[in-house]
Amino acid sequence: MMFDINDVTDDSSDDSDDDIVPEVVLPLNFLDPLTPEQRVLMNQQLSARTQSSSRVAKNVTGTVEGSKLVEVNKFKQFWNAGQYEAGGDHVETETCNMDRLRVSPQFLHSNATSHKWALGAFAELLDNALDEVCNGATFVHIDVVRSKKDKSKMLLVEDNGGGMSPDMLRQCMSLGYSLKSTQENAIGQYGNGFKTSTMRLGADVIVFSRCRGKDGGCPTQSVGMLSRTFLTRTNQDEIVVPMIDYRKQGGRWNMIVRSSADDWRHNLDTLLIWSPYTSEAELFKEFDLMKDQGTRVVIFNLWQDDTGELELDFDADKHDIQIKGANRDEKKIEMAKNYPNSRHFLTYSHSLRSYAAILYLRVPPCFRIILRGRDVDHHNIVNDMMYKQEHIYRPARVTDLVKGQSQPFANVIIGFVKDAESHIDVQGFCLYHKNRLINPFLRVWNAAGSGGRGIIGVIEADFVKPAHDKQGFEHTDAFNKLKKRISVIQKKYWAEKRDQVGYAKAKFSTAEQSDYENSAQPIVNKVKRAFQELDAGDDRQKAPEPLPKRRDYKQAPVSQAASSNVNNTQDHSNADHFNAAEEIEKLKKENLELKEKLKEIEGLKVADLTKELQNVKDRNNAMEINLKQAQEKIRESDREQETLIDLFAEERCRRDQEEENLRRKLNEASQTIEDLVNKLKQHEKFTV
Repeated sequence: MMFDINDVTDDSSDDSDDDIVPEVVLPLNFLDPLTPEQRVLMNQQLSARTQSSSRVAKNVTGTVEGSKLVEVNKFKQFWNAGQYEAGGDHVETETCNMDRLRVSPQFLHSNATSHKWALGAFAELLDNALDEVCNGATFVHIDVVRSKKDKSKMLLVEDNGGGMSPDMLRQCMSLGYSLKSTQENAIGQYGNGFKTSTMRLGADVIVFSRCRGKDGGCPTQSVGMLSRTFLTRTNQDEIVVPMIDYRKQGGRWNMIVRSSADDWRHNLDTLLIWSPYTSEAELFKEFDLMKDQGTRVVIFNLWQDDTGELELDFDADKHDIQIKGANRDEKKIEMAKNYPNSRHFLTYSHSLRSYAAILYLRVPPCFRIILRGRDVDHHNIVNDMMYKQEHIYRPARVTDLVKGQSQPFANVIIGFVKDAESHIDVQGFCLYHKNRLINPFLRVWNAAGSGGRGIIGVIEADFVKPAHDKQGFEHTDAFNKLKKRISVIQKKYWAEKRDQVGYAKAKFSTAEQSDYENSAQPIVNKVKRAFQELDAGDDRQKAPEPLPKRRDYKQAPVSQAASSNVNNTQDHSNADHFNAAEEIEKLKKENLELKEKLKEIEGLKVADLTKELQNVKDRNNAMEINLKQAQEKIRESDREQETLIDLFAEERCRRDQEEENLRRKLNEASQTIEDLVNKLKQHEKFTV
């Protein structure tokens, strides 16, 4: 089937009469080569096919009447949608050779429950768009649109990236298939984000993707639909995915037949019955909005809450998408007005605009995130800090390093939020992985009192692995050690800086006590041992034992010789007594001198120890200065690298813009040539 999309007319109407078969409008002059009999036969075949599709839709609609209406409404709530059971009367939908996933439809819901938080589903879609920057994407736009069929609200997520070829779209619709797992800087890794995110936000999604021809190939465009409504209403026992593809040749879009033309048309019929679009011309209008390349994701049949209202709030702010329920705290919303530096901490859990502003640590300068017609201003949490400190954390062991890869590290930036002097309960670390926020404001210190209040931090840790839903990290040893380390950093920072924001300074924190014991205890032990030696020396230097008692020699008569001996003995005794007294005085004097020397020695020991301690402190200070200088050099190198990246990005944007302008001029020239050729042919016909 070949036709010019400019000649296709929109045959949709607002006629509500179900018995009227919509008229089939064919391209201009499409039936001219046929004879009248062939033309009538062709119209009958097309009308019969349209009537068959209408009967299928009526049969399915009839199943929700009467007592079954409550059950169908029940499926409009996300957390009740998993009660579907295949079986019963199978509605024939002429699936033929449609592309299909050999998985039960119930798995779509159970798979989507990994997203407990609706805004996390939006983040997955933003990741896919940001990954397309390498293919020329300059924006991603999230908006709310209305269905032409039933006027219901739908979500639109579009980007102008490289788009998807027919095979790539089938891989996107498949489970667990991802080409990004081998790309170093790609955010997506598991090949599951598109399915979980779209099915978390709504029951159905239709994807339009246009891709430029690669390696000299022709441009292609494809439509694919993943619809729980279609699967459940027709009692499918496996996931059936209707898709159609086109290839551009000679300025016209021709259908790509993968099996047969009938199967292609059956896929198209299924898309028109179960999607918000009623004709092939409406599908082409969606493609026309993409220009040369891009992807448009339309999520419809959005989930409702228990009251029957939409789970997402589009009315609170016309330039935002918010969620209701437990994530929305009116007190925090009021606080955010008074404390602007804490606004993202207070509002990220319910506001997509606030969450998207901090979702990425760095955003390419030529890339825009547009939410409901207004740009999302990128915000770095570091700008909300005061009294900032930087720490480098290096994990002790990383087992999965690639050969030649440098040892990983995490740069920890910590500080008080600028509103901390008001003593509001704001604290936590924003943990990023490969530029993507995984844990927003993770609290690692749960003090009983006000400990840690007002302290926030930013960490980019690429050596820990995020969970599949990218709303947390896997609880590995590396992640647990990282949390313990940043907890110690926060406690030490709190002990040092708490008084600067109005909290009472601790007399002696645990960290300071530990540092004191480790540095001063050896000196104390040496001093104690020195005094013990002094005491032992005093005990050894006590006075000698007293002299024996002298005998009384006057009581017995003695001879002259004996008397002489006695006199001699007395002289010797007096001499001995005199010598002993001198010895005692000498020993006392020596004892005093020894005490003085011991005191001098002790003073020298303490002085030496103090000097040694001071030398150690000086060496530590010198090492810290060298470390800061090295860190400054690293930061300067990073800044230079970022500057070069920005320059290259700007140059690429400029080149892409020039290329786009040239391509547009080429298309205009081709169109002009084609128009001139057509006019020439018409002129030749008239001439003949």
